[in-house]
Amino acid sequence: MRRLTRDVEVSAVGLGAGALGDARVGERDAESLLLGAIDLGVTLVDTARSYGLSEDRIGRFLGARRDRVVVSTKGGYGVDGVGDWTAAAIERGIDDALARLRTDRIDVFHFHSCPLDVARRDDLLDALDRARRAGKIRAAAYSGENEALAWAVASGRFDSVQCSVNLFDQRSLGGAVAEASRRGVGVIGKRALGNAPWRFASQPHGDYCEAYWLRMMAMQIDPAPLAWDEAAIRFAAHAPGVTSVLVGTSSLAHLRDAVRFVARGPLPDASIDAFRSAFATHDRDWRGEI
Repeated sequence: MRRLTRDVEVSAVGLGAGALGDARVGERDAESLLLGAIDLGVTLVDTARSYGLSEDRIGRFLGARRDRVVVSTKGGYGVDGVGDWTAAAIERGIDDALARLRTDRIDVFHFHSCPLDVARRDDLLDALDRARRAGKIRAAAYSGENEALAWAVASGRFDSVQCSVNLFDQRSLGGAVAEASRRGVGVIGKRALGNAPWRFASQPHGDYCEAYWLRMMAMQIDPAPLAWDEAAIRFAAHAPGVTSVLVGTSSLAHLRDAVRFVARGPLPDASIDAFRSAFATHDRDWRGEI
């Protein structure tokens, strides 16, 4: 367990609950994934308004286990009858999420990948503050990258942030993540496996992980003697300043592997130095991937 904010502790590995929102994942499989994650000791479950059925399923399946889980969600958009990124979208979005999640509080609520000019608007930040004071949310957070992430960390308006942290997305480690650690702001690292670009023997044109595949090829790193997934998850989970890393999966076995790998501790210093050096050497304005 690690401290995300003054009042919120989370497991070092969290469940990225996007798969719970996929209608192709059956109800029984979705329930088994969520409850199986809790049985593994995973206490952080991260979802979003845009993740399909995810919030509804979490609300239905948690039941009496609600108090064993830190529920993290994201919003600012997709609220019927109001414009995206308005104070009403924040306020009603939180109320709607509370209803879908069947809970009396959201542990962590993120502004979801909005640009800097939106993230810094006082009307939105004030709406977030009102929700926190009312006890509807426990922690106010920002999820995003680059300039907006840096501003969110330094602003003093957010208790935690979420950003990409993996072998192929390291720029935040020396910037926003390090600054968050200095300021006592928690960090949830997403895409800890970098979307597993090592799955592809050739460039996966149009695939979600294409950018990371190109970076992997440029860096020419070798995780041996470890497998890629173990090297990647241990690198991200034990990076200085990172509180917890998300594993987005529909496979309980994959989540179990991640928990087991992280429990083995940090990578050897020589491996960390090699991975950090390869990124720094080949970095071609490799910005954080949203």
